[in-house]
Amino acid sequence: MAGLKGLAGARERWVSTGGIELCVAELGDPTRPTVLLVHGYPDSKEVWSEVAERLADRFHVVLYDVRGHGRSTAPTPLRGGFTLEKLTDDFLAVADAVSPDRPVHLVGHDWGSVQSWEFATVKRTEGRIASFTSMSGPSLDHFGHWIKKRMSRPTPRRVGQLLGQGAKSWYVYMLHTPVLPELAWRGPLGKRWPKILERMEKVPAGDYPTPSLPSDAAHGAWLYRDNVRARLSRPREDAYAHAPVQLVLPLGDIFLSERLYDELELWAPGLVRRTLPAKHWVPRTRPDQLSAWISEFVLAHEEREAGVPAQRTKATGKHAERFGGQLVLVTGAGSGIGRATAFAFAEAGARVVAVDRDTESAARTAEMAQLIGAPQAWAETVDVTDEQAMEKLAEKVAAEYGIVDVLVNNAGIGLSGSFFDTTPEDWKKVLDVNLWGVIHGCRLFGKQMAERGQGGHIVNTASAAAFQPSKALPAYSTSKAAVLMLSECLRAELAGQGIGVSAICPGLVNTNITATARFAGVDAEEEKRRQKKSSRLYGLRNYPPEKVADAILSAVVRNQAVVPVTPEARGAHLMSRFMPKALRAVARLEPPL
Repeated sequence: MAGLKGLAGARERWVSTGGIELCVAELGDPTRPTVLLVHGYPDSKEVWSEVAERLADRFHVVLYDVRGHGRSTAPTPLRGGFTLEKLTDDFLAVADAVSPDRPVHLVGHDWGSVQSWEFATVKRTEGRIASFTSMSGPSLDHFGHWIKKRMSRPTPRRVGQLLGQGAKSWYVYMLHTPVLPELAWRGPLGKRWPKILERMEKVPAGDYPTPSLPSDAAHGAWLYRDNVRARLSRPREDAYAHAPVQLVLPLGDIFLSERLYDELELWAPGLVRRTLPAKHWVPRTRPDQLSAWISEFVLAHEEREAGVPAQRTKATGKHAERFGGQLVLVTGAGSGIGRATAFAFAEAGARVVAVDRDTESAARTAEMAQLIGAPQAWAETVDVTDEQAMEKLAEKVAAEYGIVDVLVNNAGIGLSGSFFDTTPEDWKKVLDVNLWGVIHGCRLFGKQMAERGQGGHIVNTASAAAFQPSKALPAYSTSKAAVLMLSECLRAELAGQGIGVSAICPGLVNTNITATARFAGVDAEEEKRRQKKSSRLYGLRNYPPEKVADAILSAVVRNQAVVPVTPEARGAHLMSRFMPKALRAVARLEPPL
């Protein structure tokens, strides 16, 4: 049957197991590797609809309603009908029905992940799971050992971790209360839950959650009652993963602490960690990101099993855990700092949109980014001063690639010359690119980040000239000082929405900006001479743009506000704060041109 709610074009079948009828949906080509998605509490399989649709082009995607949820039947009686052993029976029945001859790639969220940890660690499923991607749901056995270790050897840090996770687990205690959770879910909570998710998690409105939510949540309370206390008090000693594991860790998860996974490598050797600046319901809020990570992990395993040499360069950068699969857009990416930044994010495994007004340069950056490690990279041509063109770019990126996680407003031009030699046209040109280009990017892509409600980061390339006055750079310095103040204002405004803003302030960096810089008040011949001389001086300084790119990635990771790059930039920044008179004296010196 086609047209399941939220899963247009899916094929439906029923799988019987232990007196339970499980509703199973399939998308994609059955001859391809099977990706099996297991939903959490209080969801049904439709929570995965957007992820499933993205994966269906490359894989055979299977989803099923866990017993007692969605269109699957519930056990009678409910008590004792949701044990991990019975849930494992269900998984094996579904896996045998949809992929009898090949192991499946398992993906679980929330309680789907909790039960999938059981599937991935018990002996009777060995050989049926090719890989496992876990998000927002720990193994109860691992959790039990985590608690015991901290209780047997308490230290202030360990006690703090226990208390922190205990506070986050308030809902577990509530769900163990007899009758009340069922009454709440079948009454006011069930009616208000969609609005709660929209407000608290920024989950977009639509077909999710399905009308079966009240009964799903009431039945699902037995997942906790049948398993949590028993496993946490008596965790298994042999809960080692027998398949490769990828952990997706949402940094804003209000239910689970990051510390809960600190010792996970003991149970899952070779664990691949991914961190995501998002909240708990990532299958709904970040389907593009999850799809990219799942695809990469599954394909890497399939290649290894087939003995096929890797066709893609894997992300190896030191920030791969933080940026792998994230969507990063860089303006001015055709050369210099912009290109180096695009490459640095690519090396960290990010998906890259390289934007430049030069089509060939943008395309070259995107092509190289994929060779370096970006799972996907695209080139876009735009003039950042063109408001309408930037609006169209923002619409296209959101529709075709997703909402940007990191925006790097880097496009800029140089202009040197005294104030009176700088014409109004010169002022307009430098402000249009250096300031208005940043304003357009922040306004359009920043607004999309804010509306998504899952955080993000904006990086604006300013300059040491933003806090270092110079008689030779009045227009350029003014534009960069404006970028710096804009960044500070935006940082204050967006902090409450989890969006960081950083201003990067390089000094003398060896890029081609000097070769293309304008020199006001001189003829073409003199301008060319000054361009060559300034390029030679910057070349002798030889500070590479790659170091600025490293500073940009570190600024995002650390959420730094203002980052002077190069020794002279750091020195000028300190002088601007503590020795402003001396800095003004330096500004009067004639530049060596």
